[in-house]
Amino acid sequence: MTAVPLWAWGATLAVLAVLIVVDLVLTRGPENGLRAAAVESALWLAAALAFGGVLWLWRGPATGSQYLAGYLLERALSVDNVFVFVLLFVSLKVPAELQRRILFLGVVGALVLRGVFIAAGGALIQHVSWIFYVFGAMVLVAGARMFRSGEGGSGNNLAVRGLRRVLPVSEHYDGSRLITRAGGRAAATPLLVALVAIAVTDVVFALDSIPAVFGVTRDLFVVFTSNAFAVLGLRALYFLLAGSADRFVYLKPGIALLLVFIGVKMLLYDVVHMPVWVSLVVIGAVAGGAIVASLWRDRRERRLREEHQHEEHQHQVDEPVRT
Repeated sequence: MTAVPLWAWGATLAVLAVLIVVDLVLTRGPENGLRAAAVESALWLAAALAFGGVLWLWRGPATGSQYLAGYLLERALSVDNVFVFVLLFVSLKVPAELQRRILFLGVVGALVLRGVFIAAGGALIQHVSWIFYVFGAMVLVAGARMFRSGEGGSGNNLAVRGLRRVLPVSEHYDGSRLITRAGGRAAATPLLVALVAIAVTDVVFALDSIPAVFGVTRDLFVVFTSNAFAVLGLRALYFLLAGSADRFVYLKPGIALLLVFIGVKMLLYDVVHMPVWVSLVVIGAVAGGAIVASLWRDRRERRLREEHQHEEHQHQVDEPVRT
């Protein structure tokens, strides 16, 4: 693994902190419209690509390509997070004005947890070389499981039940408070339940996605930064896609295919050496193809529905004429 000087880590963490603060300031209003979400998502994408450009100039095309492949992979995997978040917020009836706060806290918490996971994973790979193949098997199994399964919410249910055993949970929200008073004693608000569920969701996804990025590169700096920029853009991505989650029907199979590809690549690491650009092309083609195919199917189904409605309307108009 390539050693990165401490000043580079410090500068990167400082840049990420500044970006988080700027994002919080710019989005502190109640507006969660599609246009605002699209602008915010585009700015996070621009920031991620700009950092990749700096990395390309600083450490060369190979490292820059690894970062881009890792970022695209994490970005694709994070879309599945968004769809689970939609289900969570609907099931817990989180008010729209509180969703932004929960997502912000969840994203910052996810960044810290993923940093810990990446450091632990890097240490394991460095000192226990065969663990890399265990990671590969985990990624492969995750992809196969995603092909079969629908939604992955069991971890959230366990987390919510566990929280209810520790604290009584209030039936009603108390503004933006996480803890309230109910019956003279402290109780968790549904907002705290949502926050715990979001955190557990990201931990579950991180167990799949972080080993997958190690299949692209073993450089801890690249693994962390590609994860960080993908996670930090997750909140904007949620508000951009939340209302159209059902349109991307081919995205989950596409993500599953990516995980299977990365898992096989990791297991065959000592047999077949695959250049980074191949991973980059596969990730871009599969993720992009799944999105385009989903949008094409959605547009086709809408057109068929409109034609059917038109035929029904025409039939209702013609019926009195025939009688």
